[in-house]
Amino acid sequence: MIALKGMLLAGLALVGALAWAQSETAPNRRPVAVVADERLAVGDRGVLPLYASRPWTQPQPDITRAVLVLHGRLRNADVYYKTAIKARDAAGTAGATTLLIAPQFLAEIDVTEHRLPPETLRWTLEGWQGGDAATAPQPVSSFEVLDAILARLADRSLFPALSEVVIAGHSGGGQVVQRYAIAGKGEAALTQRQVAVRYVVANPSSYAYFTADRPDAAIAAACPGYDRWKYGMADRPAYLATPTSAELERAYVARRVIYLLGTRDTDPNHPALDRSCMAEAQGPTRYVRGHSYVTAMAARDGGTPNHSLFDVAGVGHSGDKMFTSTCGLHALFDLPGCAAEH
Repeated sequence: MIALKGMLLAGLALVGALAWAQSETAPNRRPVAVVADERLAVGDRGVLPLYASRPWTQPQPDITRAVLVLHGRLRNADVYYKTAIKARDAAGTAGATTLLIAPQFLAEIDVTEHRLPPETLRWTLEGWQGGDAATAPQPVSSFEVLDAILARLADRSLFPALSEVVIAGHSGGGQVVQRYAIAGKGEAALTQRQVAVRYVVANPSSYAYFTADRPDAAIAAACPGYDRWKYGMADRPAYLATPTSAELERAYVARRVIYLLGTRDTDPNHPALDRSCMAEAQGPTRYVRGHSYVTAMAARDGGTPNHSLFDVAGVGHSGDKMFTSTCGLHALFDLPGCAAEH
């Protein structure tokens, strides 16, 4: 009977993974409509497109805050950049001295479609979400790109008044931010210059766990890859292979992390929801997965005193509505009016 149940769970997990792949990879496999107009050189290893609200290679003496907004699986940085502008404008005076940055992690189909130069960095369709190395022109981790952005912001000759950096992402971008908050090396240069850094994780489909425990143990038991990166600590990519999982957890717990969860992001059949068994082991919906993860982390030794969760009432899977909500503006710009759940 137990064996039969295991076979059934494995079958359901496979069906879920196939359904997710069929529904989500189709739009994901189309080239992006727009490529960002700015460029960032990551050493001599490649160039990344991005949007920036100021000419950030020149001194910006009045900038006190930088907000990075990361796109989702569709690589539509233009859409997320417009959302960032909308949120900044809604923040009023709090947004007046804010630099907005929206990096764009492209795939080979985008480079081909838009005839981009060979030095343009590109990843597999999903690898950039977990810090994988670029497929060309050099094996640059997507996390190294974020490191390069933070290094530019840490340059006091360019940003002498900078006091705060916010790294935010929704959906697929939320997955990047959550993993980068675990693994990222770019924060160190900013903290050395007394620049506060926080990470805003909004409605991701999954999280990276530090232990093998999962909210749905039965699904996990029937899912061989459930504890591999980017869902767990096994088989981590080169960028974060050296630290132990305990060291990564200590770094993560010490960082300021805000989770934003839409109270209506509760559709277990949402077309953009990760329905692989690795993700299903974390819960049936994004909202449940988020609360389960935060609860699990808070129960670990020492808890998570630097982490907060905000429920965004009445909002489903919408980056625009999440980041322009009262709680979204609080997370990005420190505006008042939002009460934390944890």
